Amino acid sequence: MKNNASLIYNLCLLVGDFFALVAAFVGAYLLRVTYSSEPLAHAVHAKTYIDVFLALLPFWILIFALLGLYNSNIYEKRFSEIGRIFIGSFIGMLFVVFWNFIAPTPILPARLIPVLGFILGFIFLVLFRNIARLIRTILFAYDIGITNVLIVGNTNMTDELVSILAHSRISGYRVVGVVSSHQDSKSTRIRHFGSFAEALKSIKIEELNGIIQTELYPDELKNREILDYTQENHLAYRFVPGNTELFVGNIDVELFRSSMPVIAVHQTALFGWGRIVKRLFDLIVGLVAFIIALPFMIIIAILILIFDTGPILYRQKRLTRFNSTIKIYKFRTMKKEWSTGMSPEEAFEKMGKPELAKKYRAGGDQLDHDPRVTPLGRFLRISSLDELPQLLSVIKGDISLVGPRALEPFELAQYNKKNLILSVKSGLTGLAVVSGRSSLDFEDRRKLDLYYVQNWSFWLDITILIKTFRTIVSRHGAR
Repeated sequence: MKNNASLIYNLCLLVGDFFALVAAFVGAYLLRVTYSSEPLAHAVHAKTYIDVFLALLPFWILIFALLGLYNSNIYEKRFSEIGRIFIGSFIGMLFVVFWNFIAPTPILPARLIPVLGFILGFIFLVLFRNIARLIRTILFAYDIGITNVLIVGNTNMTDELVSILAHSRISGYRVVGVVSSHQDSKSTRIRHFGSFAEALKSIKIEELNGIIQTELYPDELKNREILDYTQENHLAYRFVPGNTELFVGNIDVELFRSSMPVIAVHQTALFGWGRIVKRLFDLIVGLVAFIIALPFMIIIAILILIFDTGPILYRQKRLTRFNSTIKIYKFRTMKKEWSTGMSPEEAFEKMGKPELAKKYRAGGDQLDHDPRVTPLGRFLRISSLDELPQLLSVIKGDISLVGPRALEPFELAQYNKKNLILSVKSGLTGLAVVSGRSSLDFEDRRKLDLYYVQNWSFWLDITILIKTFRTIVSRHGAR
């Protein structure tokens, strides 16, 4: 029947967050008031301080709820969860400061307390949630909190689901049966049934928490039978479309002509307010980054002139959103005789090493120890400093901080889903950068670009930017 494990876990998270924040602000009070000899701004008794904070805490928890920290889809997204905890803790701290400002009497004995509370709160919350996740995994091993599901359908997605949910300790799901006309060799230990009615005869209702259907039958009565059964027995129902590419990106359920429900599938989740927020973020962060990077850019420009006289910048036409052509600017990393716009095949042929062209293409348009690259250029590529001039393109609006890689027309011509990739602006960095950089081949990088386009979120952009910094520092996948 209905599985309350998810609800109980949500409740535990809410209670745990509550006590983590209480512990944080009690700790802040002890550090600043009890154990510090510095003078206080106001004499606020500990009981008054705690009472007021406990009264404000439900609003803090509400902020967490609005940020989705109690939604089941955040459970396994640790990085996204940490980011939301940080934002929620910061907003909560500002709320406490604001209340202290408008309150008739001060509630904070010192201005440092909200800062200490914010820091301790963030640390305690992250620690608690990781402990909660570990306990949940341990309970799965003891068969506690497992969701039993019956999968119905003859599509390839059925076999894929069985494989994904095979390890219940990780997934939290157990497949108790599959209704399918064919039996996959990988799932021989799972009971198979020829019809939904046959499955219901063998599986007790007490053993079942939900049904996942992977195809819509031509006979509408079969579909109605499954849906009615889940509703009558209060079971969870999910439908997984066989054509998953149709349902990626942003999906809306709308009332067409005010009466007919329809599913609207957008090419990308990046539209409307999302585009406005992304552009403002690009403009502000790009401008700040450009100001910080300007002294380094001047030094790099001087070094290029000293070690290899010639153009400082490398210009190339690339494609971006809506198939628009833009110019990409980078610091020149190749020797000046090879940076005149000739193709790699022409350059390697001219230097008498045509075999390198095949290696270059086979390596995803990358080549270890490329003879065309200067020693300084190799350092600039490894450190990604050659990309700094592109900050101007970000500020201008030609590209975004995060997005698919800006490709040359001939590169995209060989990819059959180029129009999907070109539904958003190209980016200075992207999923491919944080997932292997040049160690990935062309096809894998385009798949990551496509995933980004269809699953964009502001949190994903923040995650990619932070991981980009980490990747550059570690030099993972650089050539």
